[in-house]
Amino acid sequence: MNTSTKLSTRIKKYWHILGPGLITGASDDDPSGIATYSQAGAGFGFATLWTTLITFPLLAAVQEMCARIGMVTKEGLTGTLKKKYPKSILYLMMVFSFPAIILNIGADLQGMGAVANLLIPRIPTFAFSIIFTSLIIFFIIKFPYQKLAAILKWLCLSLLLYIIVPFLVHADWGEVMKSTFIPTIHFNKAFFEILVAILGTTISPYLFFWQATMEAEDISHNKKKIIINKRILNDMKVDIDFGMLFAHIVMFFIILTTGAVLYKAGIRQIDTVGQAAKALEPLTGKLTYLLFAIGVLGTGFLAIPVLAGSLSYILAETFNWKEGLDKKFHEAKGFYITLIVSLLVGLSLEFLGISPIQALIYTAVLYGLTAPVMIAVIMHICNNKKVMGKFTNKRWSNVLGTITLILMSVAGVALIYFQFK
Repeated sequence: MNTSTKLSTRIKKYWHILGPGLITGASDDDPSGIATYSQAGAGFGFATLWTTLITFPLLAAVQEMCARIGMVTKEGLTGTLKKKYPKSILYLMMVFSFPAIILNIGADLQGMGAVANLLIPRIPTFAFSIIFTSLIIFFIIKFPYQKLAAILKWLCLSLLLYIIVPFLVHADWGEVMKSTFIPTIHFNKAFFEILVAILGTTISPYLFFWQATMEAEDISHNKKKIIINKRILNDMKVDIDFGMLFAHIVMFFIILTTGAVLYKAGIRQIDTVGQAAKALEPLTGKLTYLLFAIGVLGTGFLAIPVLAGSLSYILAETFNWKEGLDKKFHEAKGFYITLIVSLLVGLSLEFLGISPIQALIYTAVLYGLTAPVMIAVIMHICNNKKVMGKFTNKRWSNVLGTITLILMSVAGVALIYFQFK
């Protein structure tokens, strides 16, 4: 076997291993996340690049715990919460998650519509938002889980566009390296607000629910009976680590691009992803602008099904509805109706006069309230031998989980403080 064949075989092997972790990680870079990272770069240049080194291991640790819960219990987080914990915790999570996810969907649809309108100005933003919503509903209902997962997996490649973009613009790579490895902190409200926003948009509760459910679904619907062992867990960890690393590389390059272009040009305020794309065009040329815009559309088509799917699984597991993206519409009506309604309500925000930036602020506050509680619950589950058996947390999982819990708690308090100050 020659070198090229060996490399091809190895790539195919790893591509086969990659699944829920890659999709979850890539969906974290949704249009609203891109808007946040663009504002970080536009507002502060390269000063927040170091956050990627902090949030990567923390998010990977929490997502690995969620994945392990799904694999061991063969249920999503909602099902585990319902069976093992007081229902008040479950209902609290549901009350806060529902509006947060709806607002996130709305912000993403508006972002996609705005970017598409820049590419084809003749068609209004709202028309694009309606078209995209219709396409997403069609694909989710039309295709079974395995086919949908494969489509989402390939959509992850659209994020590679953001890795190309910085090499088309002039960046001071010495300054980039310095800002990445030596943290810069500005002691003012605006800088701390963007730090909190980065934490909130990167470590989001909907990712916890989706990860656990997708791992459970992968195990439950595999034709071979899977016994959880060290190899299975190692493959899952490779998937998680790669997915979260991929997400953070993209986050890094978005901050880098907007820092190198918009900040240097004196453009300090970016409220929407459409503004970020539009601001890049006259400064960097058509190609950079097109790559940035197409990346937004790709991530939107990837992230919105994850957001809506998370909500459907939460409600279905709470109320014992039949669930699953592998089921046809008539087999899981409540599940699919929830998914469709969440998309339509998200779409309606554009017609209710709620701007994407307002939706993002409300989403961040709700995520800030729920994330610390969810992380605490996830850690408790993962240390509970009655639930996890011999697959409870190791020391490093608890260390990283505790750091994440503290950081997200501080971020949640700070976010609420900044909103009412």
